[in-house]
Amino acid sequence: MQASTARSDRKGSHVTNRLINPAHLAFPSGFSHGVLAGNVLYLGGQTAMDATGAIVPGGIVAQFRQCFQNVLDTVAEAGGTPDDLVSVTIYLTDVDDYQANGREIGRVWRELAGTRYPAMAGIGVTRLWQPEALIEIAGIAVIPGISAA
Repeated sequence: MQASTARSDRKGSHVTNRLINPAHLAFPSGFSHGVLAGNVLYLGGQTAMDATGAIVPGGIVAQFRQCFQNVLDTVAEAGGTPDDLVSVTIYLTDVDDYQANGREIGRVWRELAGTRYPAMAGIGVTRLWQPEALIEIAGIAVIPGISAA
């Protein structure tokens, strides 16, 4: 489901935003999976929600796989590829657990997105919106040759 909205900036020009909400992801309520402004896709934070809105079981590696796949699905819905990611921020409730599983998480990344890595940050947090979520990924993609208009 995609919707376009236009708004005026201070100089009177119009900026068109297109909401990117892949139909096979959990239905967004109070958020959008992504917002395309020009050729820049701002990715809403993705947790490990499956299509029903439930957080997948199985620990940090399983949750990383699901939430990163949700990010990539949103990028694809906008017309992009993993190579279009320019910035990724990973929010973690247990940094030590993530680091202990770093090799497996890296393998999942390479399986899903290849070996080109964007600018990245990992940030420890006390909790996420869903109490059972261990990880949330947000990001920005620049998609050549596409526009929100």
